[in-house]
Amino acid sequence: MRIGFIGLGNMGAAMAANLLTAGHAVTAYNRSADKVTALAAQGAHPATSVAEACDAEAVVTMLANDAAVDAVTFGDNGILAALPAGATHISCSTISVELADQLAARHAEAGQRFVSAPVFGRPEAAAAAKLFVVAAGAPSVVEAMGPIFDAIGQRTFVLGEEPRAANLVKISGNFLIASVIESVGEAMALVAKAGVDKQQYLELLTSTLFDAPVYRTYGGLLARGEFTPPGFAASLGLKDVKLALSAGEALQVPLPVASLLRDRFLTLLATGGADLDWAAVGALSAWESGADHPAD
Repeated sequence: MRIGFIGLGNMGAAMAANLLTAGHAVTAYNRSADKVTALAAQGAHPATSVAEACDAEAVVTMLANDAAVDAVTFGDNGILAALPAGATHISCSTISVELADQLAARHAEAGQRFVSAPVFGRPEAAAAAKLFVVAAGAPSVVEAMGPIFDAIGQRTFVLGEEPRAANLVKISGNFLIASVIESVGEAMALVAKAGVDKQQYLELLTSTLFDAPVYRTYGGLLARGEFTPPGFAASLGLKDVKLALSAGEALQVPLPVASLLRDRFLTLLATGGADLDWAAVGALSAWESGADHPAD
């Protein structure tokens, strides 16, 4: 399949590389040209503009936030203007349900197709093609995009015909991950201050009732104090918690834990942790009880 790929960050570069490995023809665009050059060495065609990347059967966006997706889609010579009729925009970004609705409507008006397909997994999972894809859109379109999802992930979950459903599930999932990070961080700070070894504590947790990837991955980062380089930046963690709160407000669903997490991420960012991995929010309790700040 001829695929345009826009956004070669920690996740996107690995996803695009896996599309190449699977035999797809990939045209890649990124604001930082060095990342395009690196992917071109693996066989990708370098694009010098968003419009050039849209000369394809499908274009995948993997970008940081609503503003970035909005800019490349609706801006001058953006995806909406350049993507051929009948071609598909696959948004793998974690974006608001409101933007997902807008993307679906505007692409339909232009005779284009749209699928929301955000992914669960950190950069190491992206590199190993072990992401979990959460897709929603017209059934025939989602099915047609199956080869793309198979190339980047280990399993695809289809959540219906409304793209916004995939985005809401992704937002809710990131909220749950942040909740685990905070709670594990608090528990670890408690036992560590009493002299319990954090690695030993983590082994106990993950060998008993908490044997799940989220506990093993983020518990490990907390136990080791491993927050740089970030696999997922703390600033993006704040963004996703705010997306959860916005969705909760729109649906009239109180999310008191999300409100707490918003304040925790604001504390981390205000004290110098914006560029740390979002796991560092779980280290705030230890800092507040006398340990070093995660940014130190």
